[in-house]
Amino acid sequence: MNKIYGFEGEVRSKLSETFVELFAEVFCCLPLAHVINDKVFVVHGGLFSVDGVKLSDIRAIDRFSEPPEEGLMCELLWSDPQPFHGRGPSKRGVGLSFGADVTKKFLQENNLDLVVRSHEVKDEGYEIEHDGKLITVFSAPNYCDQMGNKGAFMRFEAPELKPNIVTFSAVPHPDVKPMAYANNFLRMFS
Repeated sequence: MNKIYGFEGEVRSKLSETFVELFAEVFCCLPLAHVINDKVFVVHGGLFSVDGVKLSDIRAIDRFSEPPEEGLMCELLWSDPQPFHGRGPSKRGVGLSFGADVTKKFLQENNLDLVVRSHEVKDEGYEIEHDGKLITVFSAPNYCDQMGNKGAFMRFEAPELKPNIVTFSAVPHPDVKPMAYANNFLRMFS
């Protein structure tokens, strides 16, 4: 993914191959998920292809490796919510799509209140789905300099952990063509 979407090329161009390798190593050490105050599950992608996944199952994943193409780690990183119940194939070809019933069951089984995720561009920078039990927050405004979306971030207000979503727009930056550092394969389609 780092190569396809240009991160690797940009780091190599601006820094060095050593930093490309360093970032790859650091990414393999980042947490897969976090739970805020025993109530809010924060994850990059989404939920799972099977019911009954507990927080202890997530803690048991060997994080210090490249993500596999299937399984719990893959699904945490690449799954997306869908507007209908059940599970379906992913539009990305990796992970899966999951409905409000899957979200509700995961939250109930783990005594949680909310899933917060980030892995999808949203026009307004965020979207509240699954009966208010899942919020996607996307922090990159005008993604890839071509999507025109807002960015957003979220703060939780104490003591009840009420989500407060703040949106923002892109600002001017150096004139670099969209996806300038991306893998050449993608340029065939632009």
